Amino acid sequence: MPQISKTNSYQTVITTFEMTPGTCQDLLEALTDAYAEFISKQPGFISAGLHVNDAQTRIANYSQWERRDDFLAMLRTPEMRERNRRINELCKSFEPVMYDVAETFGGS
Repeated sequence: MPQISKTNSYQTVITTFEMTPGTCQDLLEALTDAYAEFISKQPGFISAGLHVNDAQTRIANYSQWERRDDFLAMLRTPEMRERNRRINELCKSFEPVMYDVAETFGGS
């Protein structure tokens, strides 16, 4: 489970995918399989979550890595490059962006 905190040194990556409702489930399955079978087993992987909007036109992916280089190394592997080609076919666009946690808020 992702731990969101200003005090950790993790690399946070938020990726948004845009697709049609007709391809949402296929894309979600491809992403779920990628995490279960490959990404979660890569060095430096900490955690991830997948979120789908009500209209099934967007998926947001939140992932955490020990270091920026761990995430970049995973992207460069032949297996992930092949998976990303398939993912690209299922969506209009996707964009991974690296973030630093600027602030957190909690409720009671």
